[in-house]
Amino acid sequence: MAESMEGVTESEAVPAVRPTGEATTPDLSAASAASAQTTTTLNRLHRGGDNFSAQWPIVYSSSYNIGFMGMEKLHPFDSKKWGRVFSTLREEKMVSGAEDVVEPIEATEQDLMQIHTKEYLNSLNWSVNVARITEIPPVAIIPNFIVNRVVLKPLRLQTGGTVLAGRLAIEKGFAINIGGGFHHCSGDDGGGFCAYADISLCIKAMQDNFFANDENKTVLVLDLDAHQGNGHENDVRTHRAKDTVVMDMYNEHIYPGDRPAARVIHRRLPLGMYTEDAQYLRLLEHNLPDMLDAQPPPRAVVYVAGTDVLEGDPLGCLSITADGIVRRDEIVFRAVAQRKIPLVMVTAGGYQPQTAGVIANSLLNLWRKEIIDRNVISNA
Repeated sequence: MAESMEGVTESEAVPAVRPTGEATTPDLSAASAASAQTTTTLNRLHRGGDNFSAQWPIVYSSSYNIGFMGMEKLHPFDSKKWGRVFSTLREEKMVSGAEDVVEPIEATEQDLMQIHTKEYLNSLNWSVNVARITEIPPVAIIPNFIVNRVVLKPLRLQTGGTVLAGRLAIEKGFAINIGGGFHHCSGDDGGGFCAYADISLCIKAMQDNFFANDENKTVLVLDLDAHQGNGHENDVRTHRAKDTVVMDMYNEHIYPGDRPAARVIHRRLPLGMYTEDAQYLRLLEHNLPDMLDAQPPPRAVVYVAGTDVLEGDPLGCLSITADGIVRRDEIVFRAVAQRKIPLVMVTAGGYQPQTAGVIANSLLNLWRKEIIDRNVISNA
């Protein structure tokens, strides 16, 4: 268990982000001036045509799910939760089927090298390194071509899904990747079941394709997973992720306890063990408006919506109820929608069998309250 960080108040802000001001909407004309390489990458990370008007801005593929001889059960992470979320949305008739959502394709090495070093990507050719990152020791003795197919390929597919969700959010106001949120992975290292830096890649793709000619390219990472998002934070620290602002609310007594990464968090909200709904939601409601109304205002928000905050989670060690998570997501979606800022949601961590149901119920709540529908996010 990581040590807690000393000398930090309940909320810690970096002076570069100043409250007040009004968010602006993205200038889509900037896409024409983006680099050809990144634009091609963004447009290629999905199957089918470019007209998404008939589909939900929800990104999902049945190939997200990971399974190999039951070995995935050696880690508490539910590697098939993404399919369970989608199945519930279909059963409740929020979506009619696979044709109702957008299917991504996997990120290629060229795509990944927008953020990742060649050395890091080469290190994944050794199963022992993948075993360390996924925290499943037996993976070390499996031939790497099998590890690549059954473990890394689904994670590259989810990474492509997060980048694609960035595009959909700009076009429709919001997008949800039923997967992704690998917030422990940076450009040169992985860990905590996170092998690819999908968050940093999504930010770079949005900045290069939609904000390229704009003075303000700021993207806010709102990380509400139970664990510190040290991956994207280290990308900020090493300047791989530029014009990125971070608000991170997490249990400071658990993995990863990355102090150098924590120094770049603009609004750090450390939580104690087994924090409950009232304090958790109060901190969120008090601090989120400051970040959304900052100067310069964020052009987009990447929301890391981990459900490992759920009470009973063996790794998150917090005590947020299922209703508290539903309320959390509603607070975020309403606040961002009121300011007309594009929102990308990724599902991140969650280590209990009921996690998939909690995620699905939260999305159903947003739909039933008409906060989201297939074409728009409501600012009501």
